[in-house]
Amino acid sequence: MIQIDALPAFTDNYIWLLQDTDNQRCAVVDPGDAAPVLAWLERHPGWHLSDILVTHHHHDHVGGVEQLKAKTGARICGPANERIPARDLALDDGAQVELLGLTFQVLAVPGHTLGHIAYYCGEQPTPLLFCGDTLFAAGCGRLFEGTPEQMHHSLERLAALPAATLVYCTHEYTLSNLRFARAVEPHNPHIAQRFDEVTQLRAQDRITLPSNLALEKLTNPFLRTGETSVKEKADERTGHLNPTQSAVFAGLRAWKDTF
Repeated sequence: MIQIDALPAFTDNYIWLLQDTDNQRCAVVDPGDAAPVLAWLERHPGWHLSDILVTHHHHDHVGGVEQLKAKTGARICGPANERIPARDLALDDGAQVELLGLTFQVLAVPGHTLGHIAYYCGEQPTPLLFCGDTLFAAGCGRLFEGTPEQMHHSLERLAALPAATLVYCTHEYTLSNLRFARAVEPHNPHIAQRFDEVTQLRAQDRITLPSNLALEKLTNPFLRTGETSVKEKADERTGHLNPTQSAVFAGLRAWKDTF
């Protein structure tokens, strides 16, 4: 069993820390800042940072990579089709990465960036997904480089993973995402319940992650583009009929960008 904790960074980022407690080895995902990781290592003498997983090239995900590698010698794993600093292992879709006794499958999920990848492990008692800025709790990433069609396909790919899969995204956006979800589906009881629960957590300055895919399918509008009520709302917002789910997604994403 791997223990997973969140190291807060910047204003709303999380650096995920995976810990092999039996061997005092650890790995991190998307360290945009080296300081939180180095501080944890200083508080835990004897631990070794063996690996760094990177999902995409944005600075708030890679800013600490070179310093951490210089300090610890950690292996840097990242997408082959993006410029990742100090990368040791370039990963394409379908590749596998072994670390801390686990095997992660690499999934290409373009949209937020063109080379964005996610890491999926089905070996734990509960499957794990580290998805960067592709899938968020109750939302998804902005389209900085890819097309709506690419992002919709990427989200559908992630949604096809087992429902119990834990979703470790990298930003604390859940409450704002649920505000948008309520606007899309004001009569969805699952969204209403999740909004209340997340509101309480954030009032106590508590983390709202990880999520899981079962919950996302009930409350995340970007995974619900096949629902009639979601399509009707997208048609209303765009002023025309959206004939495909990717078109519904495009309408929702454009709305969310200005919400």
